[in-house]
Amino acid sequence: MKGSNMESSQRIHEQSQDAVLLREIHLAKNIQQRLLNGAKPLLSNGAISGISLPARIIGGDYFDFYPLPDGRLRLIIGDVMGKGIPAAMLMILTRGAFRSAAESTAGPGETLTAMNNALYGDLRTLNSFVTVCCADWDPSSGQFIYANGGHNAPILVRTDTEATELPTLNGIMLGGLPGQAYDEKEIHLKASDLLFFYTDGVVEAQNRASEMYNLERLLSLLHSHADKPIAEIENTVVRTLEEYTEGLPQRDDITIVMLKMGNHLGEDLSDTAP
Repeated sequence: MKGSNMESSQRIHEQSQDAVLLREIHLAKNIQQRLLNGAKPLLSNGAISGISLPARIIGGDYFDFYPLPDGRLRLIIGDVMGKGIPAAMLMILTRGAFRSAAESTAGPGETLTAMNNALYGDLRTLNSFVTVCCADWDPSSGQFIYANGGHNAPILVRTDTEATELPTLNGIMLGGLPGQAYDEKEIHLKASDLLFFYTDGVVEAQNRASEMYNLERLLSLLHSHADKPIAEIENTVVRTLEEYTEGLPQRDDITIVMLKMGNHLGEDLSDTAP
């Protein structure tokens, strides 16, 4: 009888510990979602959006917007190797490195260099890495400068041409090698242009036949919705992925960031505009 009571007490203790752990995981999820899905900066021209859908309770994808003093917006999207709690912890480190670097660097290339310098030791210790794409956008002039660290290239969507990936730039993922410099490229966005950033979970979503959604389907979808409001495009992409995967469990974190120029320079298309 004594042994039975001890076993019962042990089970109760383990169940209590499991309940505490589950509450803490959900608290971590709420914190992560508040960091990712907080208020977006107000823009003088155009609109921005961002959404992250973890494959597990919490995930390792990351995006952020950092307003610069001269009116430009510095943005980043990242994908930490792995999923779940370990990836989420590294995502928080990545966010801190970006926020610190954005305050003290002149452009996206320098930002990625500073982030790699700050994170390299920890990422090597943990045998991990982070793919990232960072950009500076001037909504008033349409100037767009980007740098890439092993991430998917942004997609440029225009109403009068096919959706296309921006040119690939040299630059490896954060944590790959120390002392890296990251190339930058500048383009000029026209009225109504859309830039679409994403993580692997978008194009690698699979249906029941194990067929990936792939880049070609994504490009076609974006082109067919090029003239739609940014919120509608986001909803359409998410809904299309849900339909394509036919109710299967999500295999990887999915993150989407978009920016869209106004119809005319100086026009504000943001959802929060008066």
